[in-house]
Amino acid sequence: MTICAGDTVKVEYTGRTDDGTVFDTSRESVASDAGLADAQSEREYTPLTVEVGEGRVIEGLEDALVGLEQGATPTVAVPPAKGYGEWSDERVREYDVAELSEMLGGQTPQEGTYVETQDGARAEITHVDDELARIDFNSPLAGETLEFDIEIISVS
Repeated sequence: MTICAGDTVKVEYTGRTDDGTVFDTSRESVASDAGLADAQSEREYTPLTVEVGEGRVIEGLEDALVGLEQGATPTVAVPPAKGYGEWSDERVREYDVAELSEMLGGQTPQEGTYVETQDGARAEITHVDDELARIDFNSPLAGETLEFDIEIISVS
């Protein structure tokens, strides 16, 4: 059965950046080898279920599934435009340190700390001085061409 929009597909996958760094996988052994399993100890490593056409995974990965069949094991390159987008200066915002500290419940902003917005987006504090803090709302994978090794487990 060839995959098309509307199908439910179970996929094993490993995602890597251009330099070969594994950033995500559905396979526990790969996560362990890449040092991801320790950081995400509560995560269950299981195949990803994708409703093709629903837009719940990055566009480039979803596009790559269409036309494949159960058992296929391609490696797919996903450019930034179909992944997490290009890195943008517009997604870096500056805040008064005192105001940001208040927003953080009185905590002093620290470079390298991740914060979460009310809508669940994560961002990194990339600069703090006496008066100004800078927060980067770009995805850590923005601007990266991603490579996915995928295996189609089932199609329904």
